[in-house]
Amino acid sequence: MHAVPRSWRSGRLSLSMAWAALFSAMFWLVVAASVARTVGTRDALIGIALAVLTHGGVNFVLSRYANRTGLTVALMSRRLFGYFGAALAPLIFAATAIYYAVFEGSVVAVALEHYFDGLALRWWYLIVVLYSIPLVFGGVRVWLDKFNGVLLPFYVLGLVGAVAWAGSQYGFSADWLHAVPSQPVQVAGPGWVFAFTVYMGVWIMMLYTIDFARFGRRSDATFHGVVSFGPVFYLGTFMVNGLAGIFISQTVPTNGAISEVSVVYSIVGLMGLAGVLLIWVSQTRINTANFYLASTNLEAFCSRIFKIKLHRTVWVVLAGALVYLLMLTDVLTYLLSALQWQGVFVVAWVGVALTHIVLARKDRDQLPEFRPGRLRLVSPGLLVWLVAAGTGIAVLEGTGTFGGTWSTPITLLVAVLGYAIVVRTWDRVVLDRGTDPRDEVDDIWEARIRCHHCDKSYVAVEMDRDPSVAGAAICSGCAAASPSFYRAARAEAEAMAASERGLVAERP
Repeated sequence: MHAVPRSWRSGRLSLSMAWAALFSAMFWLVVAASVARTVGTRDALIGIALAVLTHGGVNFVLSRYANRTGLTVALMSRRLFGYFGAALAPLIFAATAIYYAVFEGSVVAVALEHYFDGLALRWWYLIVVLYSIPLVFGGVRVWLDKFNGVLLPFYVLGLVGAVAWAGSQYGFSADWLHAVPSQPVQVAGPGWVFAFTVYMGVWIMMLYTIDFARFGRRSDATFHGVVSFGPVFYLGTFMVNGLAGIFISQTVPTNGAISEVSVVYSIVGLMGLAGVLLIWVSQTRINTANFYLASTNLEAFCSRIFKIKLHRTVWVVLAGALVYLLMLTDVLTYLLSALQWQGVFVVAWVGVALTHIVLARKDRDQLPEFRPGRLRLVSPGLLVWLVAAGTGIAVLEGTGTFGGTWSTPITLLVAVLGYAIVVRTWDRVVLDRGTDPRDEVDDIWEARIRCHHCDKSYVAVEMDRDPSVAGAAICSGCAAASPSFYRAARAEAEAMAASERGLVAERP
């Protein structure tokens, strides 16, 4: 994994269109409709409004940070949790993206099977995965921006058409705005708090933001922070989609509880082939992001733990294979529980990351150190992350109704306070090794240095010196795959520390 050079960044429209894949999903309609049936429309809309403000504000900060540093979640996590401890972050990220790909891909398969019939559902699953895989081969800069940009108007028109179709067939009325809970459950606190914390369960979007925002040009940082990844995006994604979902669910009769499958049946039954096309457009767009991020984080995890280096297209195929295998299992029986647990880990990660951005002012060059040879294997930040996530899971699983509402806020609080204590008392995860290629150039983002191992040139921001090869330059990717490099780097850092201790002892 490498930092994105500033000369290799995407244009404003290109990145916005690639990211806008996350705007379209039946999931956003279903979440809002389910929350409204649980706590009523009024409380649901208050919770959604708060979620828009929170997601918009946090992602404004995270997107600008990713824009400045050019780092992925996996690379940034090295500074937060140590070189080895950081491996857990891409594993959780990849698993979550794969689960969402299963979820969203299943919706397309169900729609196709429901409308066309003939084939068993497992074959529709296979068709969905097979056409999804090549859509991600081109990556963000080459293909995803164009593909999702072309399909965006069709999703918007389809969503407007679904609302108009529902109203024309079943009648327009303002009653849905005043609907009371039709599937009430006991919640610990006001209904709007429950609604808000439901949306905390999708803070995975904040990790998605980092891995996309790193491609933005520096001059576009504020625009992307406000529009592409910030409040404007979430106003459309949460509020507009949510209003449509609540209206359709309150207007079109459905059998049983609200779910993505019941919404699929309603839309296909209401709109026919046009409904199938709407579902295909919405789910295919969001699954390009899911497949892309699943593949990049699988690559990050496997390259770190197993030292496996393969072409990115291979990781896309492997991610697709995992998605299909999970589709064939009875995944819905454990998927929601798995996502709840992973959601707690994600909230804890965001809490640690935000605290680091706000409090850790000593990062050199306004960058979190991510080069393998300049980091300890683990840091106290890893303990904070695990304790915060463990606390959240314990509250979620052990306190019944209370946990269903308050587990994620408690997780966030523990993560923020815990990491703040670490920053103020013990923040020695960075190794002092002396010679640094960044000191040898005028501009660390423009100057390129050739790696002795792969013979490729990278910007100086990610280059290091390899003590195991007479101090030759080595890139971050090759350094991560070389145990001998890390051993030599640790030995060099320990020797320097011992020398400094000796000098201190000799002073009168």
